[in-house]
Amino acid sequence: MALYDVTRDELQGILAQLEQALYNHQQWHAALIRTLVCNLPGDRHDLNPEAHQECRFGQWYYGKVPEKLRNHAGFIAMGEEHRRMHQLAATLLMEARAGKTVATFDFDNFANALDRLRLEIAALERELEDSLYNHDSLTGAITRFGILPTLREQQELIKRETQLCCIAMMDLDNFKAVNDLHGHLVGDQVLAATVHYVIEHLRPYDKVFRYGGEEFLLFLQHTELALGYDMLERLREGLAAMSVDIDGQTEVRITASFGLALLDSEAPVETSIDRADKAMYAAKSAGRNCVRIWEAGM
Repeated sequence: MALYDVTRDELQGILAQLEQALYNHQQWHAALIRTLVCNLPGDRHDLNPEAHQECRFGQWYYGKVPEKLRNHAGFIAMGEEHRRMHQLAATLLMEARAGKTVATFDFDNFANALDRLRLEIAALERELEDSLYNHDSLTGAITRFGILPTLREQQELIKRETQLCCIAMMDLDNFKAVNDLHGHLVGDQVLAATVHYVIEHLRPYDKVFRYGGEEFLLFLQHTELALGYDMLERLREGLAAMSVDIDGQTEVRITASFGLALLDSEAPVETSIDRADKAMYAAKSAGRNCVRIWEAGM
């Protein structure tokens, strides 16, 4: 699931569905424990091989879930843990139905699977909430409020692990002209498409922040300057070759200028951001649609 490609309304809807599914799961678990403790017949569906699809949580999971969520790694992992938990629950029920004392080993396996399922649910819920509240609704980039905490945390890691990291400033070239010529709605489409391309072509652990307007900060972890330059060059070339289709009638092309600097472990993170910003303006001065690395002379 590309969380940046999900609207706020979709995220809110998914969170509401997940909350209801979790409630249904908790009700199922309470009924299961009551069955085991009170030696009741229990629900025959829980003994079926497809029990994980027949419970109310499973009906939601395998039912009308948005496709964007269905392909998400966390959602897939949650389904695997849910299936495994039901298999172990069936073992407990069969032992109880046969008049046997439930084996400690089997119950512990079930309890561990239950804990893993709930951890997967909580992790997915937190990721959805993070996307809803901490990401720019238009582009999917992280809001600028996350920049300083993220960089300061990474700066501490750099001091201990001597791992180099890069900061890049990206600014869309002549973006005002796009708005003036085509209107702000088209400008928004171009902006969103551009950032989506960048996010898709960076590594999963790199981060893109919306710094302001059409300017974005890229945080490239475990990256020295030469690699960072090559990564930005590939992004720059890809963006220059990309066209944004507007209603099947108009194609808009845009380029970007990039400034690159190392995250300095010995200086305030604001200094490193300022260096990347100055390098980006050097790229603008050099004719735009290029990458420049910060130098002391800037």
